[in-house]
Amino acid sequence: MFEGLLQPMHLIVILFIALLVFGPSKLSELGKGLGDGIRNFKKAVNDDPGATAQAAPEKKDNATPTA
Repeated sequence: MFEGLLQPMHLIVILFIALLVFGPSKLSELGKGLGDGIRNFKKAVNDDPGATAQAAPEKKDNATPTA
């Protein structure tokens, strides 16, 4: 159903329409904002210290102490 949706010619037409609607200065600002958002998202996903603790909880020994 969506086999040929993102062909290079389609992407060029979409970018041309976006350029007409937003203008070159606004389009560059939108691209910069989108890039910053993706960069911050990747950083938050990779640097999350709580994610590894939740994904792999530590195993505690239930052995009785030998005192």
